Amino acid sequence: MTGLVMYRVAKDVAAVLLFVGLVGTGALARADNKKTTSPPPKPAPAARPAPAARPAQPTKPGDAQGAAQPRGAGSGPTINNPKGVRPTVVVPPSAVRPPVRSGVMPVARGNVPHVASNGVNYQTRPGGRVSDLHDPKSGLSVHHGLNGGHTVMVERPNHERVLYQRGRPGYVQHAYSYRGHDFGRRTYFYHGHMYSRSYYGYPYRGMYMNVYAPGVYYSPGFYGWAYNPWGPPITFGWGFAGSPWYGYYGAYFTPSPFYPSASAWLADYMISADLQQAYAAHAEAGEADGGGAPGDSAALTPDVKQQIADEVRGQLALENQEATQNAQNQDSNPGSSSIDRDLDDAAHGKQHVFVVGAALDVVDANQAECSLSDGDVLSLQAAPSADAKAADLVVLASKGGQECQKAATVSVALDDLQEMQNHMRETIDQGLQDLQAKQGKGGLPAAPSTVPLQTAPAQYEAIAPPPDPNAATEIQQQAQQGDQAEQAATAQTGPSGAQ
Repeated sequence: MTGLVMYRVAKDVAAVLLFVGLVGTGALARADNKKTTSPPPKPAPAARPAPAARPAQPTKPGDAQGAAQPRGAGSGPTINNPKGVRPTVVVPPSAVRPPVRSGVMPVARGNVPHVASNGVNYQTRPGGRVSDLHDPKSGLSVHHGLNGGHTVMVERPNHERVLYQRGRPGYVQHAYSYRGHDFGRRTYFYHGHMYSRSYYGYPYRGMYMNVYAPGVYYSPGFYGWAYNPWGPPITFGWGFAGSPWYGYYGAYFTPSPFYPSASAWLADYMISADLQQAYAAHAEAGEADGGGAPGDSAALTPDVKQQIADEVRGQLALENQEATQNAQNQDSNPGSSSIDRDLDDAAHGKQHVFVVGAALDVVDANQAECSLSDGDVLSLQAAPSADAKAADLVVLASKGGQECQKAATVSVALDDLQEMQNHMRETIDQGLQDLQAKQGKGGLPAAPSTVPLQTAPAQYEAIAPPPDPNAATEIQQQAQQGDQAEQAATAQTGPSGAQ
């Protein structure tokens, strides 16, 4: 797309930062981006204006970069601390995000594409029911899920957006700029409750990504306490017994019997939060769900949970790096914080896992359409081609029934993958807030007294737009406009409409 900057990592940079004052003197090591065990290179000159390199993976405790920390040692995750500041990204008005389903999902076997006389594109499933609709003039998109879900979204040329999801939070997104960089501020609304989040705007592969931007950051010591092993594993009583959602998904999810680290605790926190959300959404929207399927094939195994915990650990290291940049008045690189980094890792043989955060329909290797839902787990094992707008992932865990089968390979649009990562990071941040409040209670270990517990606001939050007071009305109007567009398109499709 003309004028669209494809921001890529330009050069590896490394630095060493001395961290003093938590337990005697601690070292916050900085590994180089090649993840070798050799000593770190000399720090790059601070004045050199280079794009920020993607962060290296956290160094494992006990390797050449540093010995394992004792319980509560408080040193932060071992991560890279690039000196460069990313260049300003210029996004032309024509860079409009594709529809809700991204426009890149292959036509599933048996589905039929149509073009209405008014130029609206839509697909029908066997039997004639509309699955997807996109109006290129207005930017309006509609999706009807296999499980009965219904989503309507419109995105305008300036990347402002309104999203309606039946039975789930909808949002209104307004664009703003900070230091010449694009941001989006979403006002979410659900059952009278309103809250806001910020997202970096990030042009990528001819699309426009929205990358989660935390509202607050913790101290390096708190991230270190959450990142490093706690020492002796702890038990924790979640209090799920008797909850309807827990009984419904009992064949799929069982909390771990003990937790050696915050990342393992946060993995169960994330899965349980997703399943609670899924249960409420299915009940409210009348959606079907594969939950409750019996048998070990549907269970979320300890091995998969460990992979989720490892992913959480990597995200903690990433956020610690962003917190350091925020404290130093530097801009974070959305490329490093986005799936761009994950795809680059996959190209070098490192896998990543994604936890599905909302109902999603995909196509498997046989071109058959299948559904995913909150709490399902996918693995990115190989990078897509350089011009691809979707990636193939392997289903590590699903709930059976109508859902995509375990071990199936499915095609996921990159912007849907980005939203999965956003959801993971948002849930981790919610879990950190809960962990901070509960540390030292209910069996959780207490953070060392030397670890600061206060948070620092992200600098871009100071100028973020306030919550949109009309969000609820706009979201509901969007749902009505989607219904009207669908009715108009199907009524105007002539005998030659099928393509």
